[in-house]
Amino acid sequence: MFEQTFKNIDDILYKDAGADSELDYIEQTSWVLFLRYLDQLEREKADEAALEGKEYKFILDEAYRWPVWAMPKRPKNGSLFEFELDHNKALTGPDLVSFVDHKLFPYLAGFKQKADNPKTIEYKIGEIFSELNNKIKSGYNLREIIDLTDELPFGSSTDKHELSHLYETKIKNMGNAGRNGGQYYTPRPLIRAMIEVVNPQVGEKIYDAACGSAGFLCEAFTYMYDRMEKTTTNLKTLEENTFYGKEKKNLAYIIGVMNMILHGIEAPNIIHTNTLAENIRDIQEKDRYHVILANPPFGGKERPEVQQNFDIKTGETAFLFLQHFIKSLKAGGRAAIVIKNTFLSNSDNASVSLRKYLLESCQLHTILDMPAGTFLGAGVKTVVLFFSKGEPTQNIWYYQFDSGRTMGKTTPLNDEDLKEFVALQKTKPETEKSWNINIEDVQTHNYDLSVKNPNLPEEAALRTPLQILEEMQSLDAETNEILLTIKELL
Repeated sequence: MFEQTFKNIDDILYKDAGADSELDYIEQTSWVLFLRYLDQLEREKADEAALEGKEYKFILDEAYRWPVWAMPKRPKNGSLFEFELDHNKALTGPDLVSFVDHKLFPYLAGFKQKADNPKTIEYKIGEIFSELNNKIKSGYNLREIIDLTDELPFGSSTDKHELSHLYETKIKNMGNAGRNGGQYYTPRPLIRAMIEVVNPQVGEKIYDAACGSAGFLCEAFTYMYDRMEKTTTNLKTLEENTFYGKEKKNLAYIIGVMNMILHGIEAPNIIHTNTLAENIRDIQEKDRYHVILANPPFGGKERPEVQQNFDIKTGETAFLFLQHFIKSLKAGGRAAIVIKNTFLSNSDNASVSLRKYLLESCQLHTILDMPAGTFLGAGVKTVVLFFSKGEPTQNIWYYQFDSGRTMGKTTPLNDEDLKEFVALQKTKPETEKSWNINIEDVQTHNYDLSVKNPNLPEEAALRTPLQILEEMQSLDAETNEILLTIKELL
């Protein structure tokens, strides 16, 4: 049911003059879905209060509640149990668009000023609707979308699980919508493998300072929920005091909040802010986290005033984020960070200084080397850095992942692919795909950490045509990123 409903909504948006791409589809679906979810949440809380003999105070004024403006209903054929849309009261056409644009959205945006603190759902309502615009031009199309959304069941945990899964699929599809879409999606099998290695526990705080669609936080929630003792205390801790994120871009922020809500976190601790605008010298112990999981954006060129917030000055966005992550980890904290593989070998002063800082302040114990094509729509090669803070690096275990196939949209990464890595990571053996480097063997003049597998059979040492092709694709993608960045700056 959910899948067909989402498809029908996309078909309607495709016909509307205001929605142009997958990005618009998910943005517009999100705000309607959010208000439908909010209605379900309010009704459940009102029922709970009634059972306890209490009166529930609704978040929204009556005129702005879903059953009033979106779906006013009347008994169907005089029935006491079946209801249908009351066409005499339901807005449609230009009247519906006018209400949404000039009354509903301004009212909801006002919650940002009224809310007590950013952790409340009231604040999230205000934040979301301060950043959004209704792009659905036809009130008749909007009426159809509202009708379809109203039919979605939100009641059971099975419903919510299916809905969250389909929402994830929509996020994944944005990877095909061009450069802006791809940045929101990290392959879930890679995220799950990273989480399994880091193994977050209830009571720890998990953080992603470039959270995008909140994939890391949602997957960490699922991982911890499935393994924890199901007590009221544990659930409250998990929902309220475990997951923290920051996101700069409007649409990514909205999608991230919605994604976490659909995964069961009512008021996500995601802040809409530019992380890199914060001075890392101001980070104190209270601002630090036990676990950091992230895939920060790379290829960006940060302005000099932003670079002043960091000890190692560089225009590369990902390198600034890496400094933020190290500074934001508690002593003994663990991190798993996706970064472009050129970080391991770049010879510029900033790259060398950053590698030195990482090795001296953290135990960089594992480097997972991923092939080109791992990320949808991007040929760049990446590595995952696994490290803990507090002790300098003594030994690094490398694992060179090879799926035996060309990675791409029709042959994406799957959970089975990374099972060997997760299993071997516990003991860090030497194999044809993995090897260890002692820190004493790392050259201190450049701290080069390049992936150079010493255990390959001699005949495999030469690059295969496929590897050469992958490297060419990676270089092409990197060149395109640089050209697009230059174009944006001009």
